[in-house]
Amino acid sequence: MKKLMLFALVLSLGTFSWADGKKDSIERLANAATVLDEIMAAPDKGIPQEVIDNAKCIAVVPRMIKGAFIFGGKHGRGVATCRTANGGWSAPAFISIGGGSWGLQIGAQGIDLVMTVMNEQGMQRMLSNKFQLGGDAAATAGPVGRHASAGTDWKAGSEILTYSRSKGLFAGISLTGAVVQQDMDSTRDIYRKKITQRSILSGAVATPASATGFMAAVRRSSAVARAAEVREGSKQ
Repeated sequence: MKKLMLFALVLSLGTFSWADGKKDSIERLANAATVLDEIMAAPDKGIPQEVIDNAKCIAVVPRMIKGAFIFGGKHGRGVATCRTANGGWSAPAFISIGGGSWGLQIGAQGIDLVMTVMNEQGMQRMLSNKFQLGGDAAATAGPVGRHASAGTDWKAGSEILTYSRSKGLFAGISLTGAVVQQDMDSTRDIYRKKITQRSILSGAVATPASATGFMAAVRRSSAVARAAEVREGSKQ
């Protein structure tokens, strides 16, 4: 009897843990959708439409923590999606990003992070389970504004363009040294089994119902940027 009761307790605790993890992952999808919508709709400081139209993958990390006290550090958890062979977007893959930098720094802040993967090589990095920005994959602070062409050679060789928003301010950001890898816990929470990043982002996995909002935000991102550009142009 005692063994049976212990087994039931362990099972119930595991169920509660899974439920909490799933709730957190669903909230992350919702927050990522909100972040992408808000950034793309910014009147003059959003991600240019040209960047979104040419992106092979989009990753959003809401409320990433970037803090420092003597040693810099950053950590966040987000979601990514890539274009599939049929021209659509894959189901979302859950990612984590972390890394550090040396230097005398004091301060801490929460930022919203967006990464756009701009070529096939960068896409292959994203499809892997782990890679380093600036090491394995060339990453550059992305151009900001309604047009991407001014003063930047973003099409030349950048595999990944990186952006951040903090306290209402939006700009490109350097994340050299940060490591991006699959968030296995959240993957299991949502998909209920172990699935590789490549399987999800290549389009081999169906999009779960909990990701509907995020996927809708990704699909409308180009149109939102175009509308923001029209509004900005009408003011001039």
